[in-house]
Amino acid sequence: MKLLFATRNRGKIAELQQMVGERFEIVSLDAFPGVGEVEETGDTFEANAILKARAYARATGLVALADDSGLSVDALGGRPGVHSARYVEGSDEDRVCAVLRELEGVPDGQRGGEFVCVLALATPEGEVVTTRGVMRGVLTRAPRGTGGFGYDPIFEIEGTGKTTAEMSREEKARISHRGQAFRAMVPRLKALAQGVWPPKMG
Repeated sequence: MKLLFATRNRGKIAELQQMVGERFEIVSLDAFPGVGEVEETGDTFEANAILKARAYARATGLVALADDSGLSVDALGGRPGVHSARYVEGSDEDRVCAVLRELEGVPDGQRGGEFVCVLALATPEGEVVTTRGVMRGVLTRAPRGTGGFGYDPIFEIEGTGKTTAEMSREEKARISHRGQAFRAMVPRLKALAQGVWPPKMG
């Protein structure tokens, strides 16, 4: 059974293929060059993930998996949220600097936040299920570490003393918001492969 993962990232494709084994043949958006990008117009991570999954499933005729993720900072009322990847124009470093500027003067005890990832699985008929992963942490006062991407250098995971940019890829995968959402989705994908919809846990 073919499953479209709405990404062009080969690493993500390989990771998902490893998780679901032989039950699915995972294909990426690269297999559908005529299908355009879906604009993320939702107000929540769930809304954007569902919007993308349904649109790509409808356009390709395949069951589609899509994700939306980002950083939500308590002291900023949840910003940058769904706008994380485009919070300000420029590079990841520009966006990191923008968040740090907004947090100037915010005391250590009020610098909490979370990384959120929502996965949506949709059929061409528009039926959809979602999973969600959340990783709590605190926003540092300066970037630390050279790994990861995006806001990783300024996000220290609770109880670790490390930013996500200071962790190995394996460490981060074990506790990350994205890893949580994927692990929660795997039982649903296995159920789907057995013809069960909506695919439940177990």
